[in-house]
This record gives sequence, structure tokens and C-alpha cells, in this order.
Amino acid sequence: VDVRSNYEFDTLHINGSVNIPLSSHDFTAQVSAVKDPNKPIIFYCNGHTCYKSYKAQIKASKAGITNTFSYDSGVFDWVIANPDKATLLGESPVDTTKLIAKAKLKEHSLEPKEFNDRITKNTVILDIREASQRGLMELFPYRQENIEMDDKKKLNSFLDKIRKSGQPLMVYDEAGKQVRWLQYHLVNKGIKNYNFMKGGIKQYFKSLRGK
Repeated sequence: VDVRSNYEFDTLHINGSVNIPLSSHDFTAQVSAVKDPNKPIIFYCNGHTCYKSYKAQIKASKAGITNTFSYDSGVFDWVIANPDKATLLGESPVDTTKLIAKAKLKEHSLEPKEFNDRITKNTVILDIREASQRGLMELFPYRQENIEMDDKKKLNSFLDKIRKSGQPLMVYDEAGKQVRWLQYHLVNKGIKNYNFMKGGIKQYFKSLRGK
């Protein structure tokens, strides 16, 4: 069971896995629905610094779902070890050379101040936070586009327009973690002129407090 978001799952996942986001309001009910009494349930996420698989196992256990495990390494380690048993952007086996290294993400990540300084009249600003994360808080009101990553049709159409226009794209999220998945689609579409806000909106407010 892949407990990450739909967008992460659609980008990269283990073949044969079922996507039940941990954030689902009926998470345990969905897990119970796919439970096979003769098989264990193994939860996985991005691993290492992602704790969703552990949280999923705890949540399932509290709901009385037994014989569950958490895959500690995460999807990236799995794909590198088993490219023939994973799917990247709809293709399997996975060409592991297309996995985006952290260095490439870092290359396109800017501190909040530099992110802000790079914005010009021609820049397109994209906020990919979920509506529940955004609330009424926008860093660039009347300037930014608000598109949730799970709104795949709208996001895909938007990125096609960016590719055709060639305008510089500046993207921010909640904590600098969602953008790593958007980057796969930017690269896949051939969009090169883009930057992310390092640490997302959380880092933006920390920078205002001098942290």
C-alpha cells in the first residue's frame, strides 16, 4: 500500500501497489477493504526522512488491522534495486537515469529572498499547495496561479502553456517537498526555466523572523 499522495503515486510507484493516501479521511476503511487475510500489508512512502509508512502502520494497528509492516527504505531505494518492478511516469521498467538526483533539485531551489528578487513582470508564479494548506494565505495575491498537484488535468494544461510561452516559472509549496515531484513533470515536458522556493512557505516565514 502506497500511502503517499495521488500525484506522487502517479509519478513513481511500485508495480502492483495500491494507492491509499494517509491523508484520506477513510484511510483505515480503505485499507480494510483491500486486506487479504492470507497476506500481510506492507505500507511504503518516500522513506528515510518520510514517516508516512510508520504513521500508516500505527493508524492501521489502532483500527485493529493486524499483520502489517512498514517498508523503511522507501520507493526510491526500491526502484534503484528493482527497476523492472516499478513505474516512472507511466513507463516500466524504470530507466533509473531519469530519477532526479537531489543535486538537480537543489540546483533549482532558491532561498525565499532570492526567490522573491527573481520575480519580474514576465514571471509566472505557481502555488501548488492543497487548498487546506493554503487557506486564505497567498504570498503573491493577484499574481500567482493556484493549482493543486492532484488536479492533474488543470496542472498539465498549465504546464503546456508554460512550455509554449517559455516564461520563467517560480513555484512554491508548503515545505519544499511537493516540488520534487513536480520537477519530474517539468523535466518530462522540457521546461527548463524554473525555480522553487527552498523550504516552501514555512521557510519564507522563518526567514522573516530571521531564522
